[in-house]
Amino acid sequence: MSNRDVRQSDVIRASEMLGKKLGKSQMSQYVSGKTIPRRDVAELLARILEVDVTWLLAGDADQGEASSPRNDSKPEPHPSAQIARSTTMRTFSKSTKLDNVLYDVRGPVVDEAARMEDEGERILKLNIGNPAPFGFRTPDEVIKDMRQQLPDCEGYSNSRGLFSARKAIMQYSQIKGLPNVQMEHIYTGNGVSELIQLSMNALLDNGDEILIPSPDYPLWTACATLAGGHPVHYLCDEQADWYPDLEDMESKITSATKALVIINPNNPTGSVYPREVLEGIVEIARRHQLMIFADEIYDRLCMDGYEHVSIASLAPDLPCVTFSGLSKSHMIAGYRIGWMVLSGNQRCMSDFIMGINMLSNMRLCSNVPAQSIVQTALGGHQSVNDYIRPGGRVYEQRNFVYEALNKIDGISVVKPRAAFYIFPKMDVKKFNITDDEQFALDLLHEKKILITRGGGFNWAEPDHFRIVYLPRMEVLKESLEDLADFFDHYRQS
Repeated sequence: MSNRDVRQSDVIRASEMLGKKLGKSQMSQYVSGKTIPRRDVAELLARILEVDVTWLLAGDADQGEASSPRNDSKPEPHPSAQIARSTTMRTFSKSTKLDNVLYDVRGPVVDEAARMEDEGERILKLNIGNPAPFGFRTPDEVIKDMRQQLPDCEGYSNSRGLFSARKAIMQYSQIKGLPNVQMEHIYTGNGVSELIQLSMNALLDNGDEILIPSPDYPLWTACATLAGGHPVHYLCDEQADWYPDLEDMESKITSATKALVIINPNNPTGSVYPREVLEGIVEIARRHQLMIFADEIYDRLCMDGYEHVSIASLAPDLPCVTFSGLSKSHMIAGYRIGWMVLSGNQRCMSDFIMGINMLSNMRLCSNVPAQSIVQTALGGHQSVNDYIRPGGRVYEQRNFVYEALNKIDGISVVKPRAAFYIFPKMDVKKFNITDDEQFALDLLHEKKILITRGGGFNWAEPDHFRIVYLPRMEVLKESLEDLADFFDHYRQS
């Protein structure tokens, strides 16, 4: 048994698999030599240990393995009778493809918040743009239409999406000025997130570079990395209302650069890019023959009279992929309905389109009940406008948070012009901050406020964090008072 690394417990388990029973004390007596097993028990042990029963009964254990020939005269035991050896199970590690993937919107600090909630703590979550928990409701007409259409949504749809949904998206895209939009180049998805991953997998080969803003929505960097690409971050300039630094963008283009991404309106900064900045980006893409990916999920949430311009409308000669959806504008993040529109020069991306079609077919289709309400949602009265005009809830909460943050000594912030987010800057010397994740944990532990650190948006310095200003005004007032109190004494150790 020792030579074969077999323990007594292994033999007992093997006997049970054969429908026999050996007691622990019984087995111990046999091993110690105090008791010689009966013939039937000896035959069972010989079968389990795969030795000759005569040799086993002779008790010549000192002769070792050389004196214990296998019982070749007997047939091999059934596989189920083999000894289940007590070896340590190998470990299963995450794929190395995830080594450089970051998604701190739901990351380690969120995990710590969940642990605290499990222990009964009440956490104020200012980390994620999820309208429903803060009392924002889906328009009644949208819910009514989905309810009525549910019986017709039980089967798969076309892999690109329902005709009615794509027709409504096409018409919306035409209003936005997107050129050369065709029904067959519109794809619905389970949120924009699925379509970002799908498009990165369709485009990027190992080592291909793609320009992504910093700060970014981290899913872009994560999906490009998982697809085998190399994300290269260009800077957005805080001193210029967080607009992309075009000089920095162009300086980072190499022969390996395949595409560039813009997030407009921007998450996490709330910036809305003016036409002249977009025209500058188009010229860069044109000079270097780059595909443009435009994340425009917040295009219907612009405030202060700012106009959203789709970059694809300025680039009819370039391959463009525009992303949008209903999660934010119609407060239905849980319904998971987004879309992407391929426009402009489609001839040069015909092979890319084949890849998109292949991946789209593989996932069969997106959520059909959610697709069924796109036509209703994009037509008629847009209830989101009531939130973003003066007196509206989003508008007023944005103003309050902006003013309250700027009153905190050591905090400065650019006023967001769209979306649900604000991206304040901390004086790292004043607060001695060298690790923004530790700052987020310290704030969570002391004030029970959950935010997302700037590093979670691929921002290199530990001097920013993002706040979601969706909670009701009374909650925001309390949380900003707590935040001011925290910064009044905080010094990172």
